[in-house]
Amino acid sequence: MPRLAKRQAVLILQEANKIKALSPITQVRNMSKNTKEVLGLIKLQVPSGKANPAPPIGPALGQKGLNIMEFCKQFNAMKFDYDLGTPIPVTITAYKDKSFTFITKNPPVSYLIMKEIKLEKGSSAPGKDSAGKITMDQIKNVAKKKMVDMNATDIDACAQMVKGSAISMGLEIVESN
Repeated sequence: MPRLAKRQAVLILQEANKIKALSPITQVRNMSKNTKEVLGLIKLQVPSGKANPAPPIGPALGQKGLNIMEFCKQFNAMKFDYDLGTPIPVTITAYKDKSFTFITKNPPVSYLIMKEIKLEKGSSAPGKDSAGKITMDQIKNVAKKKMVDMNATDIDACAQMVKGSAISMGLEIVESN
């Protein structure tokens, strides 16, 4: 192996080890004195601005012994670029000391598609019945909004995932004019 390539490989391994050391899974495994022990993860879809202790939020947080009203206050205080009541995916990390942190994501792709083409609901029989039409420009618009949450490296790959969701909703894909 040439000397330069060997040095680059060592640098890449060092960077990978830094990233590995910073990941939450590694922190939990190492259990140093300054890290909290994770009790579990809770994944919910909460309407923006409308979090309340009723199901599904109350029972999910109550099982872990978390302060339900504290989560509702923090979540409702957040500002979103979406209408009130838009479903927002939330991942709540519960810790042993009964504290929590949460991460919000963009609304689901199906919701963004329905908003983009002003559709009430998808087809009950996709492939047989058509629920409507969507253009490639509209698909790319949804892909741009959802890009940060998707497992894609470029906008075209993300658009293909959105296109698959649109097809499974019973929508016809038409080329942009």
